[in-house]
Amino acid sequence: MTKNKYIFQPSEKPSLEIFEVPLIKATDTSIKDYGGLLDEPDEIQVEIVPWPSKGWRPVDDGTGAEGGVAEGIFHAKWMGDVLYGRNEAVKGDYVLGWSRDPQFASEKEKTVFRNQVLLWHMNYHPDGGQLFFPLEKKPFIFPAALPGDDLKPESIVAFWCDGSKGLYIKPNIWHEGVFPVYDQQKFLDRQGKVHARISCDIGEEFGLYLSAPLTEKFVPQ
Repeated sequence: MTKNKYIFQPSEKPSLEIFEVPLIKATDTSIKDYGGLLDEPDEIQVEIVPWPSKGWRPVDDGTGAEGGVAEGIFHAKWMGDVLYGRNEAVKGDYVLGWSRDPQFASEKEKTVFRNQVLLWHMNYHPDGGQLFFPLEKKPFIFPAALPGDDLKPESIVAFWCDGSKGLYIKPNIWHEGVFPVYDQQKFLDRQGKVHARISCDIGEEFGLYLSAPLTEKFVPQ
């Protein structure tokens, strides 16, 4: 059985430099290039991208996009200093990040004031968009970057969502899970059932962790 590379002890990750990403208040304007905000989950249909042609012959019309949409609950839960995610839609379990240097992060108790998530990983889905709709009206953070495989730390932002609306991202948008400000939060998740995932290990590739603020410390717009 293949080992789940997204579940591990925080101490398995090294101490690295911290790169703080800007926090932006999520509005219809600020998020329009990434996706959009939703009052109700059924306001938008998750976009499914047709399977690409590998040669000069085109994919037949109406084919290559028949996998449909997976739906389930995305659970985000802090255990001490460690943030875990569980996505029922695609049966995924993840360590999303930590509130302090992973060498000192505790799963048993909160050892520091929780004002950030140290983010080690991001990914995008080339097969379709994704919807996160909060089932409890509590604030959450969502890290994101625009499409392109040449991801850079300075191209990443974190959106502050107040919990009154859901969030939809287009296909190919870099992201991670949703980060609750409080101890735990549940979201309705809809995404492409094929669930192709292109990943970037931030720590390995750039030698740093991204710090996404968990307090309302916005950059000027």
